[in-house]
Amino acid sequence: MTSVTMTVNGKAVTKDIEPRMLLSTFLREELGLTGTHVGCDTSQCGCCVVHVDGDSVKACTALAVQFDGASVTTIEGLGQNGSLHPMQEAFRENHGLQCGFCTTGMIMSSVDLVKKAKEQGITIDEHYVREGLEGNICRCTGYHNIVKAVIAGAQAM
Repeated sequence: MTSVTMTVNGKAVTKDIEPRMLLSTFLREELGLTGTHVGCDTSQCGCCVVHVDGDSVKACTALAVQFDGASVTTIEGLGQNGSLHPMQEAFRENHGLQCGFCTTGMIMSSVDLVKKAKEQGITIDEHYVREGLEGNICRCTGYHNIVKAVIAGAQAM
């Protein structure tokens, strides 16, 4: 067993875990944060995206011990004071989800995508969003409402 300490959604946590435990497993099974989904186990679908020290990470192929001392934000920690994050609200308002399985990873990736675009002065348009979300797969939608949601969320952020 290996001890790992990190801040998850603003709370310090320390757990003794197997060194080979994935970050997604740590979040879901050790901490009960089931908003981080696992769809492919190969980093291709993006359902497992969380933020580590402010950047997107696909948690299904990253070891939890790699993030000892890091700050992790999951979908459960994205909103503040009981309110939805502007990107979550935009997905709700623009019908950017159907079954919801990919939605948490889509939202987490979108928040990071918008943050980086704003830092670099990049215009957030349909082309930018579609290209930026290539690592996230939705099996239900045609992506039109997801793109609309990301653009609306970007305006609200």
